[in-house]
Amino acid sequence: MRAYLIKRILLAIPTILGVATLVFFLQALVPGDVVDFMLGERAIPADREALRREMGLDRPLTEQYFRFLLGDLRYSYIQHRPVLEMVIERYPATLELAMGGMLVAVVVAFPLGIASAVRRNTTVDHVSRLGALLGLSMPNFWIGPMLIIFFSIYLDILPVSGRGGLSHLVLPSVTLGTAMAAILTRMIRSSLLEVMGEEYIITARSKGLRESVLLFKHALRNALVPVVTIMGLQLGRLLGGSVITETIFSWPGVGRLMITAITTRDIPLLQGCVYVLIDPRIRLR
Repeated sequence: MRAYLIKRILLAIPTILGVATLVFFLQALVPGDVVDFMLGERAIPADREALRREMGLDRPLTEQYFRFLLGDLRYSYIQHRPVLEMVIERYPATLELAMGGMLVAVVVAFPLGIASAVRRNTTVDHVSRLGALLGLSMPNFWIGPMLIIFFSIYLDILPVSGRGGLSHLVLPSVTLGTAMAAILTRMIRSSLLEVMGEEYIITARSKGLRESVLLFKHALRNALVPVVTIMGLQLGRLLGGSVITETIFSWPGVGRLMITAITTRDIPLLQGCVYVLIDPRIRLR
């Protein structure tokens, strides 16, 4: 077990390094200057250069890059608050949204997946598979606005944006959980069909065991092993995918904080959003 964990950690290092590198150089290409956000475009050149030296922005890009990798976190350029404090403050909202998306996926996928497997090659199966295909095909940045137009503007039954009560969580959770529901539906169907063809299931059926007992007590329990594995892996995707959803619904999570950091060129804040949850060496200075 220890060797497996060490191997997984070592394999994760190149991925983390690649993501961090990509984020740094992409933000370097974004138009705009953090000094303009802080002083305004009418600031005199002397003040601009002084602030640039103070923040280390006058140093070569390679030096800034290595400082970025080493986790040189201090304070947000724009908000003048500790970066770690800001990220920790926003993380519960992102986790809440991810859990909401997971709940939507489970509630939708399990009935559809089971029904599709039990009624294979029937209308129920065809509709379920078509729905799963549509769920995979529709991106978050399209589903979110469509839900807002229908449920918030047309029907006026759910809030458009923000974080408040349970009603505020409904549309973002559906937006985030749709793709995962489609993945789980297909996984449950295929896994359950595979298990239903096993010899012990055929033997139990020949002995007169009721189909409901056969399905839920024997087949489904074994079919859930790969499904639960996929759910664990997809939870990380939900946390990452919440960037788009949080932006659409003005959800105050880490994803929206990251977008704010990118648009204002707030490098320490962007660095904290990317790094602080994956690098235990980071400390406030």
